[in-house]
Amino acid sequence: MEKYSIREVIEQAIQTEKLGYALYLQMANRFEKDEKLRRLFETLAVKEQEHEKTFTDLKEKVNDRRVEHWEEVSKYLRAIVESEFFLGSDKALPSLEHLNNIEDAVRYALVFEKETLLYYHGMKDLLREKDILDKLINEEKSHIVWLSEFRKTINK
Repeated sequence: MEKYSIREVIEQAIQTEKLGYALYLQMANRFEKDEKLRRLFETLAVKEQEHEKTFTDLKEKVNDRRVEHWEEVSKYLRAIVESEFFLGSDKALPSLEHLNNIEDAVRYALVFEKETLLYYHGMKDLLREKDILDKLINEEKSHIVWLSEFRKTINK
């Protein structure tokens, strides 16, 4: 039975944050004519960079301990990371061609944030550093709130 190190679990989170950063910059560029939306996506991109740094620092702090009961959650975590919201069918940054309007973009970003939140909740079951994960989970929740509030303004 193959076991993964905690560092590998954290590395997946780092890659997720890098993907989020690239995704939000792409979205900011795609909707650059809407200043409010562009600023929102730029802010989210900066937050993704901050999360990447947090996970990178965490990865350096943990030793190479093995994750017990990894088999129980590995399929779940991998399914999230390999979903269309993280990696498209060709394992690259998802195409944004299907986002034709602001509503589509915000809806897509909301799902991306929710998928990230699910991943971090799964990680929380594995990490001893629950306080760090709680902080990141709360920040991801705030991203969902920002996007939800923005969505209300475009539906008026």
